[in-house]
Amino acid sequence: MSVQVFKFGGASVKSAEAVKNVAVILRQFPEKPTVIVVSAMGKMTNAFEQIWLASLDNPTTINEKIEEVKNYHQQIVSDLFDEIPNSLQRTLNEWYTDLEQKARSPKPAQRDYTYDSIVSIGELLSTTIISAYLNSEGILSEWKDARALIKTDYTYRSAHVDWKKTTNQCQEQILPVFESEETKCIVTQGFIAAADTWHTTTLGREGSDYSAAILAYALDADQVMIWKDVPGVLNADPRKYDNAKLLPSISYKEAIELAYYGASVIHPKTIQPLQNKSIPLWVKSFVYPKESGTCIRTDVPQEQLIPSFIIKEGQRLISIATRDFSFIVEEHLSHIFQVFSSHGITMNLMQNSAINFSVVVNEDARELPLLMEELQQTYAVRYNEQLDLVTIRHYNEEIVQELTGKKKRVLEQRTRNTIRFLLK
Repeated sequence: MSVQVFKFGGASVKSAEAVKNVAVILRQFPEKPTVIVVSAMGKMTNAFEQIWLASLDNPTTINEKIEEVKNYHQQIVSDLFDEIPNSLQRTLNEWYTDLEQKARSPKPAQRDYTYDSIVSIGELLSTTIISAYLNSEGILSEWKDARALIKTDYTYRSAHVDWKKTTNQCQEQILPVFESEETKCIVTQGFIAAADTWHTTTLGREGSDYSAAILAYALDADQVMIWKDVPGVLNADPRKYDNAKLLPSISYKEAIELAYYGASVIHPKTIQPLQNKSIPLWVKSFVYPKESGTCIRTDVPQEQLIPSFIIKEGQRLISIATRDFSFIVEEHLSHIFQVFSSHGITMNLMQNSAINFSVVVNEDARELPLLMEELQQTYAVRYNEQLDLVTIRHYNEEIVQELTGKKKRVLEQRTRNTIRFLLK
């Protein structure tokens, strides 16, 4: 069966007008059954994270934070419907009650478990609203719980997909709907999954793109379209560079390189399942849906590539050395990697010498103080704060000079296709 997968992020469903635009876009693609993957609305994931933190550390603020979430969603619902359907309001009330119960009975010893059970409600609310609206507009859709579709292990906040179970679940629960009914759309959640019936997991922050790729893989979809507030994949952040250029088509390899280095337009895990089945990925603008966007696929000539650059601000350089001035060897590296993994902190860059191992991490990483404390128990640790990490793909000296200017180069790495600077 010919199926396509659309993904709408938070910015594309942040208001009633944005939700209405989803229906406008869907009407432009009526020919194929479509699985619609939706994120939490607007910045609601941040709001749910605040409820999670309050449940663990400051319960007196929970009521206020939950009311903010409820009011936000109810305002969108009021703007979408002249008269709110009873069935929709009843379901929303059930999600609100679920949120209240989970926020007031946290498991402090299982912080990540509690995170997934609370924050996942954002996607459940958004999809409930959107599915009801689409049906009211004559776009027949069926709501599906992603926790019944995408099956994972028990690694909370960064779960690993069980591909066999997920494929079976998707084919058993989605394909029959498209085969036997007039329903042309299935609405489900990005970011969330489940280890079993009772244990909600999540796929990592901003993981809705990955959800779309997982479902496309499981369903052998013809294509995936990710709808963004940018015209496609650009060679630079358009919020910082007015002359950022659209990349009309790039290879899977180039896309995964850009995602790895920090390009925010695509989640880093998205490409692998699509590449494995040669499923093209389109990145398009939900503001101008008729524009071509970017196609990510296999056969893209290398000569089309232009310099692309990613700048990550707020970085910390950590230099780790043995206390006795001995070489940094495999045993030390194994231990250092284990420490970083245990705190869930990603290394954005690594470089080693005889007696130092240096890494660059996000300054605002939640567990960074605990990481530093643990490293200092074993090693001599020095660090530099508030640096910029600049990555340039397909660089030339002109673009290098333009981006580095007169800033001090704290660290430099250069390969055939990529150059990276840490600047102060």
